[in-house]
Amino acid sequence: MRFMATYDLMETIRNTNQWMASSASSITSYPAFAAIPNPALKLFGAWGEVMERSYKRMVTKPSWGIYTVTCADGRDHVVSVETVLKRPFGDLIHFRVQGREEKKRKILLVAPMSGHYATLCRSTVLSLLPDCELYVTDWHNARDIPVSEGKFDVEDYTLYLVDFMKELGPDTNVIAICQPAPLTLAAVAYLAEEAPEAQPATMTLIGGPIDPDATPTEVTDFGNRVTMGQLEETMIQQVGFKYDGVGRKVYPGLLQLTSFIAMNADRHASAFVDQIFRVARGEASDHDHHNRFYDEYLAVMDMTAEFYLSTVERIFKNCEIAKNEFTVNGKKVDIGAITTVAVKTVEGEKDDISAPGQCVAALRLMTGVPDSKKSEHLEPGAGHYGIFAGSSWRNNIRPLVLEFIDANARKPLAKPQLVINE
Repeated sequence: MRFMATYDLMETIRNTNQWMASSASSITSYPAFAAIPNPALKLFGAWGEVMERSYKRMVTKPSWGIYTVTCADGRDHVVSVETVLKRPFGDLIHFRVQGREEKKRKILLVAPMSGHYATLCRSTVLSLLPDCELYVTDWHNARDIPVSEGKFDVEDYTLYLVDFMKELGPDTNVIAICQPAPLTLAAVAYLAEEAPEAQPATMTLIGGPIDPDATPTEVTDFGNRVTMGQLEETMIQQVGFKYDGVGRKVYPGLLQLTSFIAMNADRHASAFVDQIFRVARGEASDHDHHNRFYDEYLAVMDMTAEFYLSTVERIFKNCEIAKNEFTVNGKKVDIGAITTVAVKTVEGEKDDISAPGQCVAALRLMTGVPDSKKSEHLEPGAGHYGIFAGSSWRNNIRPLVLEFIDANARKPLAKPQLVINE
């Protein structure tokens, strides 16, 4: 119960701060205060407005916010999000572009489950939609999943990916971003032995910890410094009575957010102080850069305790993927069994989460794939976020990934039609 009490205490602190900020914003907006030319009142109200929005976002799943996309015909087409497979811990969703012929490129985007929702990849989705039939893994917040649904660890995650790939078929092209890269590799290897006809055509691994020891970072060092007992004692809590997952053991999103912010505390503090002054001066807007970034960054989700702990122990401490010793349901998954899937790795030169060398290790493990089907790319000057969502992704990496997919497609792509406007 003490861990459940701690979970509820964190939520109480967040809720109290949201209430105080809301009160500050409401009080200073009272018309009578407009007659008092005191800049402190404006700053106080601006603080309330900024902080209320921030604390509110921490428990709200962001909307995809993708309503239309401009296609090759020059028209805006309506986008609808449809659920293809619905599962307790995550769904397979499809971004259907209405009024457009089905694209030959079919992409499964495996979104990270490392504290943020799949919407963190919104800009990646937007960049791929015009040219692809796009499917995305939409992971659920563990606090909302009843204990009766059972556990969810790295093996269950891998089997979810296996089911998703089977559903989409062998003409699928998989793109895994960051955390799911090693488990995506394991899922494809599992298919190679159990259902080879369902293997995807290509697999692109972006900034993932295939071999965390290849190039140590602060993240990998932390995983090696602490014991599993210390992690379980300090990081794991039980969901409180407010949510459907009451009693489920989780690594709470609010605790993860504290760690995220602590890594760059000075930069985040400066960003919020600047935003408060912008609001006080009337220079801020609902969709300015600060709000766009922090609306997503502050929206965090709980991970199941077993997924978090098994990730640290099996992927980072024991390096089971890097040693080709990963097992699913007691069966060893042989990465060397993959023979027909083309693979591309993408790394960022300045990635301080999954440093260069960690992801490209996948090519070494895939001994059954000929070199002609292997490709690697190191993006100069790019950090972790930039290799899948920033300008480096849009301008350099995305075109290379699409070219790689086209070059290794199992079904020939239709040639682009020349459109002549009379």
